[in-house]
Amino acid sequence: MLRPPVSFATARLAGRKPRLDDGPALFNSYASDPEVTRYLAWRAYERLEPLNAFLRECVANWEKGSGHLPWLLCLKGTDTPIGSIGVTIEGDKAVFGYALARKFWGHGFTAEALKYLVDWSLAQPSLYRAWAFCDVENPASARVMEKAGMTREGILRRWHVAPNLGSEPRDCLVYARVK
Repeated sequence: MLRPPVSFATARLAGRKPRLDDGPALFNSYASDPEVTRYLAWRAYERLEPLNAFLRECVANWEKGSGHLPWLLCLKGTDTPIGSIGVTIEGDKAVFGYALARKFWGHGFTAEALKYLVDWSLAQPSLYRAWAFCDVENPASARVMEKAGMTREGILRRWHVAPNLGSEPRDCLVYARVK
């Protein structure tokens, strides 16, 4: 079974596994911000306990080495999360998702982390496709994927429900890098 690295570093960031005590920092940084979660599959957290339950699930996934495996993104030299990026490995494919605190938008942090992880995934002999998607109305996320070296493949019609925007599936842009 392929196991992603438990931590990684880029020029400006350190990615690490979540810990059970990260809830308050995540809540304050980005997980309670409806603008951050606008296009995501989850609503902004209004209380800490559901976020802590999610962290318990993340820690368990890392322990078993499967499912959604997130890293918390911290500015290099700090331990305070400013966002997260995660991977789910499905056969010979790695699908990525990410979120970043609003005050750090527009500085290339997410693209830096995504590029590192896409490069890592395609260096693995068993992986042939690294991909991600975003809502068609989220050009900033599309730009993140482009800056990470991914190519737009098309539109996935009625693909993803963003509960902050409604209950029906929305169209998404799909980006990938393959080998």
